[in-house]
Amino acid sequence: MNTDSTTPGATVEAYHRHSKHQPDRHAPGPGHLDWANQPDPFRTHAGAPLIQLPLVADRLTTAFDGLYTPPGEVPVASPHLASVAALLELSLGLSAWKVHGDSRWALRCNPSSGNLHPTEGYVVLPDLPTEGDLPRLEAGVYHYLSRDHRLEQRRTIASADRAAWNALFPPGTLLMGLTSIPWREAWKYGDRAFRYVQLDTGHAASAIRHAAATLGWRARLLTAPATRDVARLLGMLTAGVRFGDDGNTPEAEEAELLLLVEPSTTPWRPLGAAVEALADLAARGPWLGVPNRLSRRHGHAWPHIETMTEATVQPRLEEMPPWSPNLATPLPASANPSPAAALIRQRRSAQRFDPAATLAASALWRLLDATLPRAGAAPWDALPWAPRLFPVFMLHRVTGVEAGLYILLRDPRRMDELKAALGEALEWSPVTGAPEHLPFYRLRCASLEETAYWISCQQEIASDGVLTLGMLGGFPEGLTSEPWLYRQLYWEAGMVGQTLYLEAEAAGMRGTGIGCFLDDLFHQVIGLRSNRFQSLYHFTLGRPIVDSRLRTEAPYGG
Repeated sequence: MNTDSTTPGATVEAYHRHSKHQPDRHAPGPGHLDWANQPDPFRTHAGAPLIQLPLVADRLTTAFDGLYTPPGEVPVASPHLASVAALLELSLGLSAWKVHGDSRWALRCNPSSGNLHPTEGYVVLPDLPTEGDLPRLEAGVYHYLSRDHRLEQRRTIASADRAAWNALFPPGTLLMGLTSIPWREAWKYGDRAFRYVQLDTGHAASAIRHAAATLGWRARLLTAPATRDVARLLGMLTAGVRFGDDGNTPEAEEAELLLLVEPSTTPWRPLGAAVEALADLAARGPWLGVPNRLSRRHGHAWPHIETMTEATVQPRLEEMPPWSPNLATPLPASANPSPAAALIRQRRSAQRFDPAATLAASALWRLLDATLPRAGAAPWDALPWAPRLFPVFMLHRVTGVEAGLYILLRDPRRMDELKAALGEALEWSPVTGAPEHLPFYRLRCASLEETAYWISCQQEIASDGVLTLGMLGGFPEGLTSEPWLYRQLYWEAGMVGQTLYLEAEAAGMRGTGIGCFLDDLFHQVIGLRSNRFQSLYHFTLGRPIVDSRLRTEAPYGG
């Protein structure tokens, strides 16, 4: 990688090339895993006041289809301790513990590359009232400790500032912030970790949006605040060590994004100035608690990740108003009657698939349809822009649909651009039997199981699944002047992945995100001839083969 890149945009382009896996070499990584220094998957803050949250997700009756219904159809919950607890339990909370021999590890509702979980969640609250026997929540900034389903109070608001703080929150709203600790991913994945950190941020953002829908809320990305203001509001470590330090300094957290959680029926209004004011108020007082050190030592420095972190920070911008999709056809009903909370908590990443399994065409249509933006439907109303991600499918065994290469145009207006970027020999034929409104096209008929295997770093799960896909991201021309768009592309890819995970569970299947793939080999297979599109994330879906050696335990208390 050319570390002498003169502009942040050039740094981004150089990093993306540098971090690609190739047939004869992988992207630079540690070479071996230093198990003695595997990062602690849970950040804690010693000395911070703790608030135990109730486990209430079982009480939510919102159906899975309720995630996609128009605003107002799911009753709006008032914000208080129990509803905030439900939001966190179903988005960033634990879903189970797995046990094998002497090893025990947690699974969460939001997936992560290698189950390393670089993403941390924060809640920024006004004063919230009591509810029944539950206490009130004081205004301030809280870190969510998923291991214990607790809030760690990181910042209280002085009585002199309390009225001004509360006035900055529109009625019925709260903020959720996401940060990342790149060391957790770099420990295993090296330079490619910056990609995975951003994907995990997108998965977590989507999980928050899906969880909000069960409460009659929505969550939307705030695009105006500067990364620096998000960091100030959430109390990020400014003296934290990123890599290459053997002292006692805790690993740094990097600010990623801020979501406004609000009733689904609330009209849009910009909040950039309010976030700046909240950050100013948060900076007036001390932060509570001392972050823990995750590893005793760091064996490698990863300067390219540090460079990318700095190159992709966002300045203060004008708030982007919502983008209104024109798709009027409602999403067809799911065949799964389970409550949304049950499907969210049963989400898993499969380890092996049954190579004889098939997927019904009707399940495929529903899966594809759920990735299309609809007004007011999770998770796509969280993003204020038109789709930038276009899944390219290798269908292996879908009943009634020929095996081959297919593409879903999540924004049909980009068809000519994609046609010009991909191979001239591709068919671009509408798929027989697909719903009329579904912009799904066959590119060519072929048996691609072996191709999927080689593209996916020789992982059999890609060939044994009923389908595998790669997500083509449209690299905007503005990436040169707006390099923070690189993070946003990966956030959207993670949101597509989270939607596929949930739809797989609803269809009686299971999904798995694939971070290890040969970028340029996939580009060759689809005939990609333009750097305006790049494959960012891969995913596979099939019928899982459950490892009977593993024991499953309840996430909290049993």
